[in-house]
Amino acid sequence: MTAHAQVMTRDHELGGNAAAAAVAAMIAALFAGSTALTPLYVIYKQAFGFSQITLTLVYAVYVVGNLAALLVFGRMSDVIGRRPMALAGMAVAVVSGAFFLFAENVAWLDIARILSGLAIGVGAGTGTAWLAELVSTNDKSQAATIATSTNFLGLGLGALGAGLLAEYAPWPLRLTFVVYLAMLAIVTMLIWRTQETVSRPGKLGDVSMRPRLSLPDDIRAGFVAPAVTGFGAMSLVGFYAALAPSILAQQLQVTNHAEAGALFFELAIVAAATILATTRLSSRATMFTALALMIPTVALIVAAQILASMAIMIVATALCGVSAAFGYRGGLQVVNEIAPADRRAEVVSAFFICCFCGNALPVIGIGVLSTMASATMASLAFAGMIVIFSLVALGFGAKCAR
Repeated sequence: MTAHAQVMTRDHELGGNAAAAAVAAMIAALFAGSTALTPLYVIYKQAFGFSQITLTLVYAVYVVGNLAALLVFGRMSDVIGRRPMALAGMAVAVVSGAFFLFAENVAWLDIARILSGLAIGVGAGTGTAWLAELVSTNDKSQAATIATSTNFLGLGLGALGAGLLAEYAPWPLRLTFVVYLAMLAIVTMLIWRTQETVSRPGKLGDVSMRPRLSLPDDIRAGFVAPAVTGFGAMSLVGFYAALAPSILAQQLQVTNHAEAGALFFELAIVAAATILATTRLSSRATMFTALALMIPTVALIVAAQILASMAIMIVATALCGVSAAFGYRGGLQVVNEIAPADRRAEVVSAFFICCFCGNALPVIGIGVLSTMASATMASLAFAGMIVIFSLVALGFGAKCAR
């Protein structure tokens, strides 16, 4: 490339705050794709004739793509550059959206969910690192705040948008993904113009594809509390994303798809606002607050089901948003503090694996229990698990703090 061409390329690139905004939009768009199904699960269940267990499996299979991205592709953007990896994540998201658009049975949904998880793992992981290099400040916590808040904002907008389209527009299982693919196209063009921050990108052959994950012996006890906190926080988010619409329809007699999407939007917007409003709280205070809030949160969720009360469910959802935000951010901050500098990426990856498993595994158990017993019994078991996990994490956290 000539010097003139290089200057022209730089002139057409987004830089500074515009570049950071483009990357934040990418993170939000990718996460929006993961919750676009939230208000649609009930419709898919009727259209394809599958059970509650199958519904939870369709939701949970998403974690396969997450783990593949984390274990295999997690370090790739450090070598080949942020922009190529971000564009690869967006391309996978487009393929995922196409599978959703033309889905004819459960197998299509499973493939689309796995690809969605892979796209988010690659794109959001790359985007988080990219933001830290683009944000024009020495305070790198600001980049983390932007990344986590836009994460939740995208989750909320995906559920709300799909719910509104499903309730008030034609072709609910198609139009949602036509709109989503158009949004991905716009964001991809922005990412194409965003400046690269890896000074000397290498080649794909320079990257080891061997999965690598470990935890230093001297921090294992201190790792328990944040890991369990992250697991619990993402369990609450997974419960709402996969099962809240079914609970609304079957036990609270709320069949409006827009209301189902709005309920998850409430959780996500409260979580995003909480992250932005509490940046000065210490990491351990944030984590302990999350653990304490999880117990009344699950109590209110069960009470809303038993009493068939939408008002209680709205309060429970707001409390869930606060505890999920505190748990995710507080746990991650504690892990960053205790991890050795030369092994931080591996330790943080272990934390994210706990979060991904928390997002998926309890949802499967709830689906099985709701089929074998009842939805209320399944929620009671879920509440019991969260209470036990919270108490265990509080104990380990207090011990390590001393």
